[in-house]
Amino acid sequence: MAKGTDMANRYPISRRDWLRMTSLGLAGASLSGWFPALAAEGAKDPGRKRSCILLWMPGGPSQMDTFDLKPDHENGGEFKPIDTSVSGIQISEHLPKLAQQMEHLAIIRSMKTQEGDHTRATHHLKTGYLPQGPVKYPSMGSLISQELVRSDAELPGYVSIAPVRFLNYDSPGFLGPQRAPLVVGENASPGVPQQAGEGESKFGPPLSVKDIRWPEGLDSERIDARLSLLNDMESRFAAQRPGLSVRSHQSAYEQAVRMVRSTAVEAFNLDQEPDALRERYGANRFGQSCLLARRLVERGVPFIEIALSDVPGESVFGWDTHLNNFSAVKSLSGVLDSGWATLLDDLKDRGLLDSTMVVWMGEFGRTPRINTSGGRDHFPNAWTTVLSGGGVRGGTVYGKTSADGMEVAENPVKVNELMATICTGLGIDPYKSNMSNVGRPIRIVDLDVEPVREVLL
Repeated sequence: MAKGTDMANRYPISRRDWLRMTSLGLAGASLSGWFPALAAEGAKDPGRKRSCILLWMPGGPSQMDTFDLKPDHENGGEFKPIDTSVSGIQISEHLPKLAQQMEHLAIIRSMKTQEGDHTRATHHLKTGYLPQGPVKYPSMGSLISQELVRSDAELPGYVSIAPVRFLNYDSPGFLGPQRAPLVVGENASPGVPQQAGEGESKFGPPLSVKDIRWPEGLDSERIDARLSLLNDMESRFAAQRPGLSVRSHQSAYEQAVRMVRSTAVEAFNLDQEPDALRERYGANRFGQSCLLARRLVERGVPFIEIALSDVPGESVFGWDTHLNNFSAVKSLSGVLDSGWATLLDDLKDRGLLDSTMVVWMGEFGRTPRINTSGGRDHFPNAWTTVLSGGGVRGGTVYGKTSADGMEVAENPVKVNELMATICTGLGIDPYKSNMSNVGRPIRIVDLDVEPVREVLL
């Protein structure tokens, strides 16, 4: 029998019992056996339901120029570390606002993976699995939103803001199209600087949702008649051809209609926010996306993904800094710093930080050695991710890399361990199974994988 399963099934444990056992010193060595039952019990508690904002860094950000600097080694490069609000922890000089938020951040400096290809690595980080065979794995946003979304929600459970299609994976996989993301403000191609366009304000391109309004010239009576006709046709079709795909199609239409008819769509109107706050977030696509994410969290959206792949006026190819690494990372860090730090402040001010986890990651890191073009190349061997906000033990650094940054020196973390950590912090049972498109159940993570408890509350 799989690790911990027999114990968990025979002896279900409540969170109250867990705390009592811990205070008595009884949890220690048996933690791995009890954990599946604990996670499952915690996931049932509505008080543990949270939201998650994924700050996705397509291309792979340089860990040695952001959160794991090596100033005393030739691999360290140009940037200097600065102190943070937590004694003994330093990060890049180009992240000064985040440095003052360190009490909310947990830095994992010991990610160790195998994939150095953008497409395969992105799939791996977004799903917890490598692409293989006919199985259509769902992305993290689809998995998490399925567990946390309310049945009566007016907005979709998964919103993707300004994604870059070239360096992304947001498929709902075997969960079906009802778990696909609502895409807001499709991003430009990587490497193309932000340009002024139609409808743009001083805060950058508008973050709009396509077809979110009824067609002009249709009154409510005609709209209701058309929807009634559509419902009749789909109901007859479903009766003749029952199946998941048909039900998913119906569910997607019902969700779209509910959203368009709701007042919740006002979340996408950033003009309702004061200019001073918008300026703090940053007059760019990423900063305004962070503001939109806060507005969506307020309205109960459980998973929002934001991509940072461009900088106003600069031709950066995301974080894929094979060339001119330091100039690109400096510019990207400036945009990241204002958007992320203000997001944490804003969530805290509104009483939302304790229930909102903010995850920062790309598909891998960058080589410690600087190449002949002043860049850093793909490097999955030892790199960094950061968790912050709700469910996270802030002011923490977990893992360590060698002095030259080439190897993980302490506490390596695999992708499925990171996935288990995120799920656990969100109150989701990471060992839950979903039925796949090939007719076999697939767990979010395997039973022999445990979360990194040191970075969780």
